[in-house]
Amino acid sequence: MVARLQRGAFGYLATFHNPDNGLVADTSRTGSPCSIAVVGFALSSYPVAVENGWITRAEAVSRSLAALRFFWQSPQNDGATATGYKGFYYHFLDMHTGARVWQCELSIIDTALLVAGILTAGCYFDGEGDESEIRSLADALYRRVDWQWAQNDGATLAQGWKPECGFLHYGWEGYNEATLLYVLGFGSPTFPLSTAGYLAWTSTFQAENLLGIDVLYSGPLFTHLFSHAWIDFRGIRDEFMTEKDSDYFENTCQAIRIHHEYGARNPHGFTGYDADIWGVSAGEGPGDFYMREGARDRRFFGYMSRGVPYGPDDGTLSPWAMLATLPFGSREALRGTRKLLATYPQVCTQDRFASGLNPTISKGGAPWISEGWFGLDQGLLVLMIANAKSELVWGLTRKCSYFQAGLRKAGFSGGWLGPCT
Repeated sequence: MVARLQRGAFGYLATFHNPDNGLVADTSRTGSPCSIAVVGFALSSYPVAVENGWITRAEAVSRSLAALRFFWQSPQNDGATATGYKGFYYHFLDMHTGARVWQCELSIIDTALLVAGILTAGCYFDGEGDESEIRSLADALYRRVDWQWAQNDGATLAQGWKPECGFLHYGWEGYNEATLLYVLGFGSPTFPLSTAGYLAWTSTFQAENLLGIDVLYSGPLFTHLFSHAWIDFRGIRDEFMTEKDSDYFENTCQAIRIHHEYGARNPHGFTGYDADIWGVSAGEGPGDFYMREGARDRRFFGYMSRGVPYGPDDGTLSPWAMLATLPFGSREALRGTRKLLATYPQVCTQDRFASGLNPTISKGGAPWISEGWFGLDQGLLVLMIANAKSELVWGLTRKCSYFQAGLRKAGFSGGWLGPCT
C-alpha cells in the first residue's frame, strides 16, 4: 500500500509539470498556476523517483536542470510581473511564462521550500556534464538569496513583500515551519542571518500541556512536518530544546499524539473523527457558510489552515496527513490510513489523496471531498515516505555543508551533527 501511494503521489509531480521550464502546478485544476513550494518538493522527489526506478536518472536530470535554469535566468527585479526579487520568488507563477500571478507576495517561506529542493538536487546529482551544471546552479541560486534584506531592518524575518506596498505587516511568531527558513538563512555564505533573529523568534514559542500531552504548540499538522521533510532533527537540539530536554523530532511525535487523541475525543461531534481517523491541517474545505447539523450550529470554511485543539476545526480532515507522519510512528499512520481508505475510498483516486474530506457535509450519503489534488500534499508524502523507508532525503541534507552550517549557527548540536564548534 505505502509503495503504491508514494508512487501515485509522485505521479502528480510527474504529470502536472511543464518540461520547458520545470514548473509544477499548485493543483490539478485547469489553469492552476505554479507554486514555487511545489517545485521545491518536486526537485527533492526526483532523486526518490530515480532510486525507486520510476524515472531514469537522465530524466530526473532533465527535469531538475529545466527548473534550475529557469529560476536562474528568469527576471529578478522589483517589477510587478517579474518572477522574483533579491533571490526570492513570488508564491505563484504562470506555468508557461513564469511571471507573477494574482498579485501574490514575494514569499519568504515558499522560497525556502524551493531552495531546500534546489540544494537537495545539488547534493544528489554528483556526476559530470549536466549534473555538474545542476550543482553549480544550485549553489548560485542559494548564494543569491538576500536573507538579510528579508529582515526588513528588524530582528526576525518578514513573511513576504509586494512591489505595490513593500513588506507585509506581519512576521513569524510562535513555533511553525519557519525552522527550515531560519536554518537556510543562517547557512548562507553571502547574506547570513544573525543569531539574534532566531532567539527573538524562539522567544515567542509556547510550550503547553494539551490533552494531557506536553508539546511545543502549533495547531496545523503541516507546520510540524514541513521542516522535517528535509532536516533530520532526531537527537539534535538548539538552546530552546536543550532547556526542554527534548528535540523537534520528539516534539512532532507529541503533536501527532495530540492529533490522534483529539480525533478519539472528537469534542465537537463531527462525523468521521475517531481514534484511527485523525489529522487536521491546512487545506481545502467545503466553503464558507453556516449550517444547522444535528443539534449544533456549525460554521464551515473553504481553504484555510485548521488546527487542534484550539481550532479552527470545521470537521474537515486532511486525508494525506496520517500517512505523512510515517517517519514518526508507523503503527498509527498505517492503521489510520488503512481505515480511512476502507471507510472513504473516494478520497484516493489514481492513488492520490484529495486535499480535504468532510464527512459531516454529505450529499446523497457521500461525504464532501475536495476536487482534484494539491501538489504540496503529494510532494510531502513522497518525501516523508522516502525518509521513513530509507532516510534518503535526510541522508542528502545531512551531508550538505549549508544545512550543517545553518543548524550549527542556530545553536544545534548533538546526534548526527556532532558537538558545537
